Amino acid sequence: MKTTKSARLFKRALGILPGGVDSPVRAFKSVGASPLFISRAYGARLEDVDGNVFIDYVMSWGPLIHGHAPKGLVKALQRATTLGTSYGAPSPLEVELATRVRKLMPSLERVRFVSSGTEAAMSAVRVARAATGRDKIIKFEGCYHGHADAFLVQAGSGALTLGTPTSPGVTKAAAADTLLATYNNLASVERVFKANKRQVAALCVEPIAGNMGVVPPAAGFLQGLRALCDTHGALLLFDEVISGFRASAGGAQQVYGVRPDLTCLGKIIGGGLPVGAYGGRADLMELVSPAGPVYQAGTLSGNPLAMTAGIWCLDQLSPKLYKHLAVLGSRLAAGFADAAREAGVDLQVNAFGSVVTPFFTSRQVKDYASATTANTDLYARFFRGMLARGIYPPPSQFEAWFVSAAHTRRDVDKTIAAAREVMRELTQ
Repeated sequence: MKTTKSARLFKRALGILPGGVDSPVRAFKSVGASPLFISRAYGARLEDVDGNVFIDYVMSWGPLIHGHAPKGLVKALQRATTLGTSYGAPSPLEVELATRVRKLMPSLERVRFVSSGTEAAMSAVRVARAATGRDKIIKFEGCYHGHADAFLVQAGSGALTLGTPTSPGVTKAAAADTLLATYNNLASVERVFKANKRQVAALCVEPIAGNMGVVPPAAGFLQGLRALCDTHGALLLFDEVISGFRASAGGAQQVYGVRPDLTCLGKIIGGGLPVGAYGGRADLMELVSPAGPVYQAGTLSGNPLAMTAGIWCLDQLSPKLYKHLAVLGSRLAAGFADAAREAGVDLQVNAFGSVVTPFFTSRQVKDYASATTANTDLYARFFRGMLARGIYPPPSQFEAWFVSAAHTRRDVDKTIAAAREVMRELTQ
């Protein structure tokens, strides 16, 4: 596989972009490689500047549930661009998309669009603090809610990949208001609440963890969080930036039957364009300016292109789509497990619908501590072997693999065949 042009571009990028990239995990640093620069994408495929073509399982980190550049979305965006790319004023599109979001997720009685998941989480916490008059928040080790200061304490995903769970530049004061609990461990949450009586504004959780790799909630865990928040007068904040419209059309909250007070969304509601949203109970969201005193603003919030993409993407969700995704996700997960077993490689595969993570460990992965037992060096070798065979995996052990509507059974079977070859190489 030739990577001459990508190598040349990366060398140039290092002289002008920090680390040569605009988001850390893209640098391929943790997998012992240099990044490939992508020139185009279509369906389930990526093509780099050297002409190499890959079956893509990153899918822009999740939002492309319908695949890259589906024809209907492209046509909708082409029409939208002729009407203007940014208004800085209200448009009917915002109302249309918000109405669709609320229909799919009834807990979002009011919705505010923003430009990223980070902005959504940061803003939702501000609302929670204003509503409760409290300062502290609880988050879980290994869960990632964007890069606002309050959340960069034992963060997952990119921070975990690069070995910096707590980022320099985050003040002691910001860190002091962020309390940590263990995912899938209700007793740890209760201890934190009891040690900080009447001080916790919100408990923030990925209902299906996706930023230490895929870790589904244990039976009763989310229901237990709801009960603890009610008991201690804190708000329950679901970060469904990954699980929203991936786990189901109504998100993880529909799957598990738990109604949060506030929800953060992103990814799919932009169809690959920059977007985020937060919403929840009407009384809470009415605190947001200009309805109330909690200030939050954004020139590109409700951007007409992002709203157009969101409307198109949500309108294409269907039971048939989720059935297709679940079949392919299950097949991929089982294929990874079989390949590892045949080669004698320790592997735990976590999956939920269309998201999968193969952890190179013999331990069941149910929280941050067990996720970090994974052998990252082994994953790096696995990554490079798969890349050489035309498969584009996440460049981190602690990320999810995403299947889309554009993937086929043939794509998945080719991926499993490549995994078998690479697993055998790992034991040689």
